[in-house]
Amino acid sequence: MNVSLQQLKVFVAVARERSFTRAAREFDLTQSAVSRCVRELEDAVELKLFDRTTRQVELTNAGASLERRIGRLLDEIELTLREERAAYDGHTGVVVVASNPVLSSGWVAQSLARCADAYPDLVVSIKDQPQSSVLASVEQGEVDFGVVSVAEPLAGDLLHAQVLFTTPLHALIPAVHPLAKRNHVEWRELNEWTLITLNGDAGIRAALEVAFNTNQLKRRPLQELGHVAAVSRMVELGMGVGVLPIDGHWPLPAASLVTRPLVPETTVTTVLVQRRNRSLRPNATAAWAQFAATVIASDSSPLTAPLASQNFSWKAATSGHTVLHEP
Repeated sequence: MNVSLQQLKVFVAVARERSFTRAAREFDLTQSAVSRCVRELEDAVELKLFDRTTRQVELTNAGASLERRIGRLLDEIELTLREERAAYDGHTGVVVVASNPVLSSGWVAQSLARCADAYPDLVVSIKDQPQSSVLASVEQGEVDFGVVSVAEPLAGDLLHAQVLFTTPLHALIPAVHPLAKRNHVEWRELNEWTLITLNGDAGIRAALEVAFNTNQLKRRPLQELGHVAAVSRMVELGMGVGVLPIDGHWPLPAASLVTRPLVPETTVTTVLVQRRNRSLRPNATAAWAQFAATVIASDSSPLTAPLASQNFSWKAATSGHTVLHEP
């Protein structure tokens, strides 16, 4: 079956106007050209679509059914094309960004506000996902770009990334805790305490693995939670020592608690990621630039200013409760 979009458009116009002449004026065609278009469509679908007399044009039952369905499809095509044209305007349309839930509740929200101020007609939609799902969504083209935090980027060809800021891990403790008397806390000192931290959805687990291996910590169960507020509450209740990334870009813990830098320093790095061999649409490029600019606006120190773009691939981290067994 060989049917053209033009034939379908002409058919819908004739059906709507009940006139070959008026449909011809709509497309700036001759009446004979419109008649030929309809006849070719009828031959292709092997259906009679109109009953024609010298005075009027009426749809057959088959024509009426086809007109309803084809009309909806043509409207959908037109809407899709308008949306795509709007996307390439650069400041309109919809951009979808994947992010882990912890980042969404802090720095990402600031970036959304910045985009709204800069481009009121641009809709940036955040898709909260576990970190491994964020990377998968970017790779599969389900979102325009993503935001993740990683501990050990690996060279590879899967994703293109722009480093935004690097955040050190801190111990989170009540003010009356013995470790609160120190200016900093050594990793090995955590052997005495139950640790409470964020789960794999936030990209923290890999950094903890690095710290445990580097500092030869005794392996034992970790309590892993999905939000900074949950970690804070458990620390407040005396259930252990929290381990969190602490700076102005991450959600801050409860004000009743104090933080101490963990040494040797272990960090997580937050990056924007996109598919390596696929250019962003202009509106997504505009949103990407605003996300990057949020870092400059909120903290101009060398530590958190955007660095040169780098190429990374990551081993996906799983989420949930982890038990680290002693060797």
